[in-house]
Amino acid sequence: MKFIIDAQLPKRLSLLLISRGFDSIHTTELEKGNFTTDKELIEISIRESRIVITKDSDFYNAFLQKAEPYKLIFLKVGNASTDEILAIFSKNMELILDYLTYNFVIEIGPKNIIVII
Repeated sequence: MKFIIDAQLPKRLSLLLISRGFDSIHTTELEKGNFTTDKELIEISIRESRIVITKDSDFYNAFLQKAEPYKLIFLKVGNASTDEILAIFSKNMELILDYLTYNFVIEIGPKNIIVII
């Protein structure tokens, strides 16, 4: 699986995914860095079959309207610290990957993971 991490999330999340053997990029690595638009991230996601990981509800709404980006992990963790976000992914990685195999959008909260579509 390939991932693209949105600007408001820590680069360490991308590094965690890379350490687990996945292809992951953070917006800071793109030509426009954190100024890359949502539209551009969606285009990259579709072109490269990358799963967008974001806290931005605009991506969630875009998926409901246009079935874009390719796939989406929508984090609803409030002002969670970087360590808390990394812990959620580390603890639930197998379940997250399993859900993404057959689904397009999952929502991750501090205590639950929900398949949306």
